[in-house]
Amino acid sequence: MSSKTSIILCTYNEANYIEHAILELEKNIPNLEIVIVDDSSSDGTIEIIKKLNQKNKYKVIYRNKSRSLASAFARGVIETTGENIGWIDTNMGKVASKFPEMIKALQSNNDIIVLSRYVDGGGDRRILLRTLSSKYFNSLCRIILRIPIKDFTSSIFLMKRKILDEVTFLGYGHGEFFFEFLYNAHKKGFKIKEIPYVQDKDEDLGNSKSASSAIKFFYLGFMYILRIIITLMRRRN
Repeated sequence: MSSKTSIILCTYNEANYIEHAILELEKNIPNLEIVIVDDSSSDGTIEIIKKLNQKNKYKVIYRNKSRSLASAFARGVIETTGENIGWIDTNMGKVASKFPEMIKALQSNNDIIVLSRYVDGGGDRRILLRTLSSKYFNSLCRIILRIPIKDFTSSIFLMKRKILDEVTFLGYGHGEFFFEFLYNAHKKGFKIKEIPYVQDKDEDLGNSKSASSAIKFFYLGFMYILRIIITLMRRRN
Protein backbone atom coordinates (compact mmCIF):
# COMPACT_ATOMS: atom_id res chain seq x y z
CA MET A 1 0.00 0.00 0.00
CA SER A 2 1.16 3.53 -0.76
CA SER A 3 2.22 5.83 2.05
CA LYS A 4 -0.63 7.68 3.77
CA THR A 5 -0.99 11.29 2.69
CA SER A 6 -2.67 13.77 5.05
CA ILE A 7 -4.16 16.89 3.45
CA ILE A 8 -5.28 19.81 5.61
CA LEU A 9 -8.21 21.98 4.54
CA CYS A 10 -8.70 25.23 6.44
CA THR A 11 -12.24 26.52 5.94
CA TYR A 12 -14.05 29.75 6.61
CA ASN A 13 -17.21 30.29 4.55
CA GLU A 14 -16.20 27.84 1.80
CA ALA A 15 -19.68 26.51 0.94
CA ASN A 16 -19.07 27.07 -2.79
CA TYR A 17 -15.85 25.06 -2.81
CA ILE A 18 -15.55 22.52 0.00
CA GLU A 19 -17.36 19.59 -1.63
CA HIS A 20 -15.51 19.94 -4.93
CA ALA A 21 -12.15 20.15 -3.14
CA ILE A 22 -12.81 16.99 -1.14
CA LEU A 23 -14.04 15.03 -4.17
CA GLU A 24 -11.00 16.06 -6.22
CA LEU A 25 -8.61 15.08 -3.44
CA GLU A 26 -10.29 11.70 -3.05
CA LYS A 27 -10.13 11.14 -6.80
CA ASN A 28 -6.41 11.91 -7.09
CA ILE A 29 -4.74 10.71 -3.88
CA PRO A 30 -4.65 7.06 -2.78
CA ASN A 31 -4.51 6.23 0.95
CA LEU A 32 -5.76 9.72 1.81
CA GLU A 33 -6.47 11.30 5.18
CA ILE A 34 -8.39 14.60 5.10
CA VAL A 35 -8.20 16.93 8.09
CA ILE A 36 -10.62 19.88 8.08
CA VAL A 37 -10.28 22.86 10.43
CA ASP A 38 -13.26 25.21 10.28
CA ASP A 39 -13.23 28.67 11.85
CA SER A 40 -16.95 29.15 12.61
CA SER A 41 -18.24 29.32 9.05
CA SER A 42 -21.68 30.88 8.75
CA ASP A 43 -22.54 30.28 5.08
CA GLY A 44 -23.48 26.58 5.20
CA THR A 45 -19.95 25.18 5.03
CA ILE A 46 -20.37 23.33 8.33
CA GLU A 47 -23.61 21.72 7.16
CA ILE A 48 -21.94 20.53 3.94
CA ILE A 49 -19.01 19.06 5.89
CA LYS A 50 -21.38 17.21 8.21
CA LYS A 51 -23.33 15.85 5.24
CA LEU A 52 -20.17 14.58 3.56
CA ASN A 53 -18.78 13.20 6.80
CA GLN A 54 -21.72 11.10 7.97
CA LYS A 55 -19.47 8.03 8.03
CA ASN A 56 -16.67 9.94 9.84
CA LYS A 57 -14.21 9.54 6.99
CA TYR A 58 -12.57 12.87 7.78
CA LYS A 59 -11.11 14.42 10.90
CA VAL A 60 -12.96 17.68 11.54
CA ILE A 61 -12.13 20.37 14.08
CA TYR A 62 -14.63 23.19 14.64
CA ARG A 63 -13.03 26.26 16.20
CA ASN A 64 -15.23 28.88 17.83
CA LYS A 65 -12.76 31.45 19.13
CA SER A 66 -9.98 31.45 16.56
CA ARG A 67 -9.87 32.76 13.00
CA SER A 68 -6.44 32.61 11.44
CA LEU A 69 -5.19 30.63 8.47
CA ALA A 70 -1.81 29.97 10.05
CA SER A 71 -3.19 28.80 13.40
CA ALA A 72 -5.84 26.68 11.65
CA PHE A 73 -3.13 24.96 9.64
CA ALA A 74 -0.97 24.41 12.72
CA ARG A 75 -4.00 22.91 14.48
CA GLY A 76 -4.59 20.61 11.55
CA VAL A 77 -1.00 19.38 11.57
CA ILE A 78 -1.52 18.11 15.12
CA GLU A 79 -4.33 15.84 13.89
CA THR A 80 -2.47 14.32 10.93
CA THR A 81 -1.12 10.77 10.98
CA GLY A 82 0.20 10.43 7.43
CA GLU A 83 3.80 9.92 6.39
CA ASN A 84 3.24 12.85 4.02
CA ILE A 85 1.49 16.10 4.98
CA GLY A 86 0.16 18.72 2.61
CA TRP A 87 -2.16 21.66 2.20
CA ILE A 88 -4.38 23.08 -0.51
CA ASP A 89 -6.59 26.15 -0.50
CA THR A 90 -10.22 24.99 -0.52
CA ASN A 91 -11.11 27.08 -3.56
CA MET A 92 -8.35 25.43 -5.63
CA GLY A 93 -9.73 21.91 -5.88
CA LYS A 94 -8.63 21.66 -9.51
CA VAL A 95 -5.02 21.64 -8.36
CA ALA A 96 -5.60 18.31 -6.58
CA SER A 97 -4.74 16.65 -9.87
CA LYS A 98 -1.11 17.71 -9.29
CA PHE A 99 -0.74 15.63 -6.14
CA PRO A 100 0.20 12.33 -7.85
CA GLU A 101 3.13 14.18 -9.45
CA MET A 102 3.99 15.75 -6.10
CA ILE A 103 3.90 12.37 -4.32
CA LYS A 104 6.18 10.88 -6.97
CA ALA A 105 8.60 13.80 -6.65
CA LEU A 106 8.61 13.40 -2.86
CA GLN A 107 9.73 9.79 -3.32
CA SER A 108 12.72 10.93 -5.41
CA ASN A 109 15.01 12.13 -2.63
CA ASN A 110 13.07 15.35 -1.98
CA ASP A 111 11.70 16.54 1.37
CA ILE A 112 9.23 19.28 0.35
CA ILE A 113 7.39 19.72 -2.92
CA VAL A 114 5.95 23.15 -3.69
CA LEU A 115 3.64 24.03 -6.56
CA SER A 116 5.22 27.04 -8.20
CA ARG A 117 3.91 29.67 -10.60
CA TYR A 118 7.39 31.03 -11.27
CA VAL A 119 9.34 28.06 -12.57
CA ASP A 120 9.32 27.02 -16.23
CA GLY A 121 5.84 25.84 -17.15
CA GLY A 122 4.09 27.78 -14.38
CA GLY A 123 1.94 30.87 -14.67
CA ASP A 124 -0.50 33.25 -13.01
CA ARG A 125 -3.77 34.26 -14.69
CA ARG A 126 -5.21 36.41 -11.91
CA ILE A 127 -5.92 40.13 -12.23
CA LEU A 128 -2.90 42.30 -13.03
CA LEU A 129 -2.65 43.87 -9.55
CA ARG A 130 -2.39 40.50 -7.81
CA THR A 131 -0.10 39.01 -10.48
CA LEU A 132 2.44 41.83 -10.38
CA SER A 133 2.34 42.18 -6.59
CA SER A 134 2.90 38.45 -6.12
CA LYS A 135 5.76 38.36 -8.61
CA TYR A 136 7.57 41.34 -7.09
CA PHE A 137 7.01 40.14 -3.54
CA ASN A 138 8.44 36.72 -4.34
CA SER A 139 11.46 38.36 -5.95
CA LEU A 140 11.90 40.46 -2.79
CA CYS A 141 11.71 37.32 -0.63
CA ARG A 142 14.35 35.59 -2.72
CA ILE A 143 16.71 38.55 -2.52
CA ILE A 144 16.32 39.25 1.21
CA LEU A 145 16.19 35.66 2.44
CA ARG A 146 18.89 34.53 0.01
CA ILE A 147 17.44 31.14 -0.80
CA PRO A 148 16.72 29.88 -4.34
CA ILE A 149 12.95 29.42 -4.06
CA LYS A 150 10.86 31.18 -6.69
CA ASP A 151 7.35 30.89 -5.25
CA PHE A 152 7.14 31.48 -1.50
CA THR A 153 3.44 32.28 -1.48
CA SER A 154 1.67 29.52 -3.41
CA SER A 155 1.38 27.60 -0.10
CA ILE A 156 0.32 24.45 -1.99
CA PHE A 157 2.78 21.83 -0.86
CA LEU A 158 3.51 18.30 0.25
CA MET A 159 6.23 17.34 2.74
CA LYS A 160 7.63 14.36 4.57
CA ARG A 161 6.47 14.10 8.16
CA LYS A 162 10.03 13.84 9.46
CA ILE A 163 10.52 17.55 8.82
CA LEU A 164 8.36 18.31 11.85
CA ASP A 165 11.14 16.89 14.04
CA GLU A 166 13.30 19.89 13.15
CA VAL A 167 11.06 22.61 11.72
CA THR A 168 7.77 23.82 13.17
CA PHE A 169 4.97 25.99 11.81
CA LEU A 170 4.51 29.25 13.69
CA GLY A 171 0.73 29.47 13.90
CA TYR A 172 -0.02 33.16 13.56
CA GLY A 173 -0.79 35.46 10.66
CA HIS A 174 -2.05 34.60 7.20
CA GLY A 175 -0.06 32.93 4.40
CA GLU A 176 3.25 34.38 5.59
CA PHE A 177 3.70 31.39 7.91
CA PHE A 178 4.57 29.36 4.82
CA PHE A 179 7.58 31.29 3.55
CA GLU A 180 9.00 31.39 7.07
CA PHE A 181 8.63 27.61 7.17
CA LEU A 182 10.37 27.24 3.78
CA TYR A 183 13.20 29.48 4.92
CA ASN A 184 13.79 27.48 8.10
CA ALA A 185 13.51 24.15 6.28
CA HIS A 186 16.09 25.29 3.72
CA LYS A 187 18.46 26.41 6.45
CA LYS A 188 18.12 22.97 8.08
CA GLY A 189 19.29 21.36 4.85
CA PHE A 190 16.01 19.84 3.66
CA LYS A 191 15.66 19.47 -0.10
CA ILE A 192 12.87 21.62 -1.57
CA LYS A 193 11.66 21.04 -5.13
CA GLU A 194 9.30 23.30 -7.05
CA ILE A 195 7.07 21.90 -9.80
CA PRO A 196 5.03 24.15 -12.10
CA TYR A 197 1.36 24.94 -12.00
CA VAL A 198 -0.79 27.68 -13.52
CA GLN A 199 -3.03 29.61 -11.15
CA ASP A 200 -6.42 30.26 -12.73
CA LYS A 201 -8.22 33.58 -12.96
CA ASP A 202 -9.96 34.86 -9.83
CA GLU A 203 -13.44 33.34 -9.72
CA ASP A 204 -14.84 35.12 -6.66
CA LEU A 205 -12.58 38.04 -5.87
CA GLY A 206 -15.18 39.67 -3.63
CA ASN A 207 -14.93 36.76 -1.19
CA SER A 208 -11.19 36.30 -1.44
CA LYS A 209 -9.42 35.88 1.89
CA SER A 210 -6.39 37.81 0.65
CA ALA A 211 -7.83 40.50 -1.61
CA SER A 212 -11.41 41.32 -0.70
CA SER A 213 -10.47 45.01 -0.82
CA ALA A 214 -7.48 47.08 -1.91
CA ILE A 215 -6.89 48.18 1.69
CA LYS A 216 -6.80 44.61 2.96
CA PHE A 217 -4.63 43.53 0.05
CA PHE A 218 -1.93 46.12 0.77
CA TYR A 219 -2.23 45.54 4.51
CA LEU A 220 -1.45 41.86 4.00
CA GLY A 221 1.46 42.85 1.75
CA PHE A 222 2.85 45.01 4.55
CA MET A 223 2.44 42.16 7.05
CA TYR A 224 4.27 39.79 4.69
CA ILE A 225 7.23 42.15 4.46
CA LEU A 226 7.24 42.58 8.24
CA ARG A 227 7.30 38.79 8.61
CA ILE A 228 10.39 38.60 6.39
CA ILE A 229 12.20 40.97 8.74
CA ILE A 230 11.07 39.02 11.81
CA THR A 231 12.17 35.75 10.17
CA LEU A 232 15.69 37.07 9.65
CA MET A 233 15.86 38.47 13.18
CA ARG A 234 14.80 35.10 14.66
CA ARG A 235 17.46 33.32 12.68
CA ARG A 236 20.21 35.67 13.85
CA ASN A 237 19.17 35.26 17.46
